[in-house]
Amino acid sequence: MPQTPRAALPEPISADPPHRPDLTLLTQSWLDLAFLHWAVDPADVAPLLPAGTVPDTHDGVTYVGLVAFRMHRVGWLRLPGIPYLGTFPETNVRLYSVDAHGRRGVVFRSLDASRLIPVTVGRWAFRIPYVWSRMSVQNDGTTVTYTSSRRWPGPRGARSAISVEIGEPVAEPTALEHFLTARWGMHSSFRGRPLYLPNTHPRWPLHRARLLDCDETLLTAAGLERPPDPPVSVLYSPGVPVRFSAPPRQPRNPRVVSVPRPRDGAG
Repeated sequence: MPQTPRAALPEPISADPPHRPDLTLLTQSWLDLAFLHWAVDPADVAPLLPAGTVPDTHDGVTYVGLVAFRMHRVGWLRLPGIPYLGTFPETNVRLYSVDAHGRRGVVFRSLDASRLIPVTVGRWAFRIPYVWSRMSVQNDGTTVTYTSSRRWPGPRGARSAISVEIGEPVAEPTALEHFLTARWGMHSSFRGRPLYLPNTHPRWPLHRARLLDCDETLLTAAGLERPPDPPVSVLYSPGVPVRFSAPPRQPRNPRVVSVPRPRDGAG
């Protein structure tokens, strides 16, 4: 019988960056974000996570996120951001993870973007699952609409059309809202080894949002089941400036706790 996976006791959820930025690799801004989230069974998504990570949970469940936004002026090191190639719409499908050192993060199942060169660099240099899509973001001040239609490498026709109505600012996010948005790193793998890339940014300015339309096939294209119900959380943010740092050196080694095994037949 396979052993139950083990992971570190997750670090506390923090609305502010829990670490200092080291050498800055990338700078960028994330603008006009819509956060849509559905609750899922951790055992259903565990097989989709990279080695060395397990699903991060809140009250016994984990979440799949569909996050649409405008990437603005991606820059290398501390150089000024690139106005055209570094500015484009993006929509990602993400899961929530914790690694063997207790670091919470996100795992990207797909990242649709409208600039071919950044997509190619992300796929081949960093092994990040970027895909090239036709995309647009329109903001009329009260409603934001995001559209995406996949071009390459597919599956061609995978799409999303999302509209949200911006509501009142969130004075104090709930514990779940902090869990879904206060994420300070990305889990992936590079050349067969686990990779953790930390990021820092100001505290999220969040707004309640009302979902007006969501017609999408990106979740199923990312290997997830189509949610039968509306998202349990819909939020909007005008955005934040972001810095990605180099992978950290050997982190602390905290206590470990057991996590659920995938159900029989999963994966």
